[in-house]
Amino acid sequence: MTPDALAKACAAKLWEPDTCSQWLGMQLEEVRPGYARISMKVRPEFLNGHGICHGGLMFTLADSTFAFACNSHNAPTVAAGCSIEFLKPVQGNDTLTAVGQEQILSGRHGIYDIRVSNSAGEVVAMFRGKSAQLKGQIIDNP
Repeated sequence: MTPDALAKACAAKLWEPDTCSQWLGMQLEEVRPGYARISMKVRPEFLNGHGICHGGLMFTLADSTFAFACNSHNAPTVAAGCSIEFLKPVQGNDTLTAVGQEQILSGRHGIYDIRVSNSAGEVVAMFRGKSAQLKGQIIDNP
């Protein structure tokens, strides 16, 4: 199995039970080794008291993208830590796209940057996650 095919197979296996991301309306658009792109429309119930997208939902989109990027190597991987910077407010009915890219993978640990953009292509948040690989494989005998 090629690295791209393996990344896609890992994503498919993890996407099916990921009811949270699906319930929020996320769309898994692309996965390859160390990379993921997910989009999500900002629904009216995602707005906070200021009438803009709740930061927790932007974080969730970035975190899901992080998860699919770091689980693309067939090693079960979890977050060891992460942070986010909110750069611009996001209005309702906009579509957010999160693009995650592996910066480094060294042993069991990796660093991933996720850029969250609005439909105009403006960066609205930057997320950085540190991953930790667990034992085993996502896909047995690929």
